[in-house]
Amino acid sequence: MDFSVVVYAALGGIVPPIIWVWFWIKEDAKHPEPKQLIVAAFLIGMVSVAAVIPFEHLASVFLSGTAMVIAWAAIEEVMKFALAYFTVLSHKADDEPIDPLIYMITVALGFAAAENALFLVSPMANIDFIETVITGNFRFQGATLLHVLASSSVGLMMGLSFYKRKMVKFWYIILGLVLAIILHAAFNFFILKSSGGGMLRVFAFVWVGLILLLIAFERVKKIRHQA
Repeated sequence: MDFSVVVYAALGGIVPPIIWVWFWIKEDAKHPEPKQLIVAAFLIGMVSVAAVIPFEHLASVFLSGTAMVIAWAAIEEVMKFALAYFTVLSHKADDEPIDPLIYMITVALGFAAAENALFLVSPMANIDFIETVITGNFRFQGATLLHVLASSSVGLMMGLSFYKRKMVKFWYIILGLVLAIILHAAFNFFILKSSGGGMLRVFAFVWVGLILLLIAFERVKKIRHQA
């Protein structure tokens, strides 16, 4: 494979998520996170793609249909959270309710960047311009934002429970993971079953979810510790 194809696929996959990272960082401009941790979170998300591959392959051996769709969604959401939890989420800079939401969104965008690049390699290698554009547009409008919406469910629950007791935090995180898996699996399931107008409705659902996320984001920013 021509090395230039890999480079262009990487740029096509990574640049749009980086733009989204910039957007979310701007939303927290008053108390920005350390740039090195944002970069680390993005890279952790990219590494997560490689980490899930053997587990998804194993799931595909034993499962099929809806069960496999749910398993893949669970593997990806748990892996993103687990790698984030033992790295950026355990850093001392994670000291405000909005911080875990920022980090989980950034991890999700890193994951989407690596995944997008992998999806773009094939049409670029075949010099299929139309398929490349369609694939890139689909990933940018749908899958990338789906990863943000799903992973932000965990970050949101961590933010809402930031000042609560450890056991309460634990159950909030479990609820966030369950919600993330449901959203992710539902998106994948309906995309597989949809075409044309049905796919547009799925994308519309993701954009509505993104609007709700923006509202929740502002809510979490206002949470203060009650002495």
